[in-house]
Amino acid sequence: MNLGNIRFMDKKERNKKIRRWALIAAAILLLVPVLLFLLVYYGAFGKLYTKDELKNIQNYLASEVYSEEGNVLGKYYWENRSPVTYDQLPPVIINALIATEDARFYEHNGVDAKGLLRVFFKTLLMGDKKSGGGSTIGQQLAKNLFKRKNHGVLTMPVNKIKEAIYAVRFNSVYTPNEILALYLNTVSFGEDTYGIQNASVRFFSKPADSLRVEEGAVLVGMLSSPTAYNPRRNPENALGRRNTVINNLAEHEYMTEEVSDSLKKIPLTLNYKNAGMYGELAPYFLVQIEELTTRLLENIKKPDGEKYNLYTDGLRIYTPVNYQMQVHAVAAMQKHMKALQHLFNRYWKRSNPWGRNTVIINWAKQNSKRYKNLKKAGVKDDEIKKVFSTPLEMEVFDWEGERKVTLSPLDSIKYYMRFLHSGFLAMKPSTGEIKAWVGGNDYGYFQYDHVTSKRQVGSTFKPILYATALEQGMSPCDYFRNEQQVYEQFENWSPKNSDDEYGGKYSMKGALERSVNVISVEILMKTGIENVLRTARSMGIESTIPKVPSIALGVADISLLEMVRAYCVFANGGKKVDPVFISRIEDKNGKVIYEADKIKKNRQVISAQTAYYMTEMLKGVVNQGTASRLRGTYGLSGEMAGKTGTTQSQADGWFIGYTPGLVAGAWVGAESPAIHFNSILYGQGAAMALPIWAYFMQKCKSDVACKTYTGGAFRLGYNASPMPECEPFIEDNVLDKIRNLFKRDPKSRQEKREKRRMARERE
Repeated sequence: MNLGNIRFMDKKERNKKIRRWALIAAAILLLVPVLLFLLVYYGAFGKLYTKDELKNIQNYLASEVYSEEGNVLGKYYWENRSPVTYDQLPPVIINALIATEDARFYEHNGVDAKGLLRVFFKTLLMGDKKSGGGSTIGQQLAKNLFKRKNHGVLTMPVNKIKEAIYAVRFNSVYTPNEILALYLNTVSFGEDTYGIQNASVRFFSKPADSLRVEEGAVLVGMLSSPTAYNPRRNPENALGRRNTVINNLAEHEYMTEEVSDSLKKIPLTLNYKNAGMYGELAPYFLVQIEELTTRLLENIKKPDGEKYNLYTDGLRIYTPVNYQMQVHAVAAMQKHMKALQHLFNRYWKRSNPWGRNTVIINWAKQNSKRYKNLKKAGVKDDEIKKVFSTPLEMEVFDWEGERKVTLSPLDSIKYYMRFLHSGFLAMKPSTGEIKAWVGGNDYGYFQYDHVTSKRQVGSTFKPILYATALEQGMSPCDYFRNEQQVYEQFENWSPKNSDDEYGGKYSMKGALERSVNVISVEILMKTGIENVLRTARSMGIESTIPKVPSIALGVADISLLEMVRAYCVFANGGKKVDPVFISRIEDKNGKVIYEADKIKKNRQVISAQTAYYMTEMLKGVVNQGTASRLRGTYGLSGEMAGKTGTTQSQADGWFIGYTPGLVAGAWVGAESPAIHFNSILYGQGAAMALPIWAYFMQKCKSDVACKTYTGGAFRLGYNASPMPECEPFIEDNVLDKIRNLFKRDPKSRQEKREKRRMARERE
């Protein structure tokens, strides 16, 4: 009998049938959720973790990189998470969390029946959306740990049932305090930030246990909607939500109304710091560590045979970087580059440093991500041209602070092409340990690492040439005439001195101090190009060096890392060292899974005698040569040696210097070698790069944390003889001066006068 016939029955029979169908419907309504619960419970929608498995539940943990003192330099993660224990959590966070998210947290078993009834009647039946949700902290924890899955029309009820089951199981496995800590370590605060500790550092630049009440209320307020209540992006929403949390604290008697009212009057103040995965202090170095650690982990297995995951396994990577040295290196670079860029802008004024050479701009355009993406998408050239000509609002790098501007993509390329860039590296010569690494001006805008990039090295290559000559029996006191020569076997090549001055004789020591080009080439010819290349390779230079005489002037493209490594040979008694990036790696429990080889494998590549002579000669460069401003302008005292380098047209400026315990180098130049100062006064290595080294050393010498690396005296090498005494320069007699005057090319003199005139005009 169907329901349509009910109206033909008598009233009594009809009521009986209705009650029967009502009971059947009620039974079905009761049976369906029970049946659904049982299906979920027994794994029909996916296996649930057991209580034993929940005891060992693993969460994605960020791997952290430490300096030698134990300071965190940066992290690697899929989810940016740094766990804290319950004891490390301030009461304000705990109280605010309970008052706002789960007031009966200590009273229920993981599922709040009263809360569910409130949701059913107020939210569902009465439509009061402000009445809150019914999820407990345990249920929210389950949601954080086990991402919800799609089950079609049953998605919401199935996931809710799973979370309720897990919440009850959590309560039987963990104490309430452990659940609170686990929740606060897993919850998302948006911006790829997980856990209260990282959120505290992100928004207030302090650890969670140092948060004030109103700051903790801001973070707890974000939990219901990290985007809507983000205090940086939506400060008004965040302020209102913070005050709601403070009201909750007062309502549940965690504070008085008077205190609550006073806290709500405090303005919303952030100390926001988004250093990203690579941190703020050493991002370029962190990229190197990431690549190296990934390679190392390929050969390291967990006890269960699985490979370690750098982004999820919470590894601790210890490096030899000295934290204070890194701070000083970054500060030195920023101080000099800010002033140098200002000078460069003033030097060129409204002119373009590339002049009419539009090839440079086209090259930069075609190497931009925007251009490559458009090309990859098959966009036609006319459309690409239009895209690059259309003004856009953007934020650009500026040494005075990030600026919001309206520029076309093409104009932004021109804007950035005017910038000078820098690289700085410090290394301990006896071990090869990296102590400081600055790859560029600002990693957020310039990801290209100028410690590993290759540029012409200029006169910083000359010490390798001179060391080869000493190895072959030449003496620091051998004299060479300072005069131009024509090398017919090399297409009549005739090298010049940078100052275009000739005459007299220099000892080898004096020629290095003054960086005399024509004598360096003559020494190369006497020594042999192949022998110089062999020495360079033995000292750690792996870049290809052309077999041409101009290598004496530094035309080879070599990285700063290679050059600093090579100079370590001079400071280390002639022994070569390999760079050490990582000291050790520990798993999340502190077990060492990798340790750098502590057995020294330094190989003697030049004699201790040659290394000692080279150090003495390079000390002369600092004391009375091209780097003498270290003593005069910057007032540096103590033992130090080094060499400046300037490439053709002042495209690259270099300085590599060392103390008995530290070798450090700096490079400065534009993205394109065609962009540079036209004046040797501003473009030489002593003006472009040396100041970074000087500022760095000034700080280090006054800082106890790194002073041990910068003091002391150079020691005479084993079985090495003292440096012979000789005059660095002997002037010509009167007849020789007259003869040399007539030898000089009138065109050369005219070019020199023209250069001086241009320099005066630029100034």
